[in-house]
Amino acid sequence: MWRNLAASRNLGSRLDRSRDMTSLDYYAIEELLTEDERAARDRARRFVQEEVMQEVVPCHRAAKFPEHLTPRMGELGFYAPQLKEHGCAGLSYTAHGLIMQELERADSGLRSLASVQGSLVIYAIHSFGTPEQHERWLPGLVSGARVGCFALTEHGHGSDPGGMETRARREGDHYILNGSKCWIGNASIADVKVVWAKDDDGRVGGFVVEKDAPGFRAQDIEGKFSLRMSRTSECWFENCRIPAANRLPKASG
Repeated sequence: MWRNLAASRNLGSRLDRSRDMTSLDYYAIEELLTEDERAARDRARRFVQEEVMQEVVPCHRAAKFPEHLTPRMGELGFYAPQLKEHGCAGLSYTAHGLIMQELERADSGLRSLASVQGSLVIYAIHSFGTPEQHERWLPGLVSGARVGCFALTEHGHGSDPGGMETRARREGDHYILNGSKCWIGNASIADVKVVWAKDDDGRVGGFVVEKDAPGFRAQDIEGKFSLRMSRTSECWFENCRIPAANRLPKASG
């Protein structure tokens, strides 16, 4: 009986603590988190409550993203927070997930921006790029001063690399890209585009196409009902010429 009473009091104590949060913590998850993880979660929660929620309804209705939040999320360390270099926050994977959960609570488009910028663009360059490429592109992406996109999905094949039709042909000190991509977040405004294409040997490689590269064009997809707050685009590469040094050397196959 005493054990049951103690357990009941312990449960009551946990519930009392959890009432300060947005919802009750029925599974006592809070006790499993470190102080750093709670702090990261709470920082994202305050940001969402104080700076984002007032933007969601008008931006959803207008099908536009509140662009001023992009550098703000960089300032708060929300892009690739699990990495430890180039200005990244160096947090745990759990903290990363908690931040994304809070952003998702506001709108999927907000979380999508953070995921694409961090888990796709920054992570790809960090994992597959050279130190020189890191220095060139990562600081601006981590801070949110530059916007990135991850161009994998194609019109006829979705995200299946095996069916990829976009090609990158080597020509001297350059690659020439030809093909198209679809449903690419922020492609029309991205400063740094990580593009996936098959090379002369049929291997899938990663190529960084910078803003205003000749032969690149993009058009935003209008009238969508899902992820309305996200800027989503189609994009085309028509003899798009980029320096050979823009290939990510560790991404092959």
